Amino acid sequence: MPLPQWLKHAFAVDDGPLQPTPEQADLVSRLAREVVRRGMATPALAFLEMSQPLNFVTSQALHFFQPMITAVADTSAPEAFATLLEHRGSIDYICRTIEAELQQRNAPASRESAAAREGRGS
Repeated sequence: MPLPQWLKHAFAVDDGPLQPTPEQADLVSRLAREVVRRGMATPALAFLEMSQPLNFVTSQALHFFQPMITAVADTSAPEAFATLLEHRGSIDYICRTIEAELQQRNAPASRESAAAREGRGS
């Protein structure tokens, strides 16, 4: 006996690839820049990978504490971040953004060192 159409996807957890809104993408980009600027990329990536199963619980905690956060800070950022964390691929997206920012930050230094090596070799 086939399942009814409404029950077919009742327990589906993957809703496709993550498509962050422009506000969420900007928020994650700013977060990645700060993490890399402070030299915390490796610990942040390790923490994010370890806490990946808890991303939905974290999003619900952010929604719960929203009234208290509103009293002292901008309300749109925590709400956008909580909504982003509700998606299964959010941690991977944040990790990729941090890695891209780290690579971008390290690229000029590697080009300068390569140029210095070429200058010494001549």
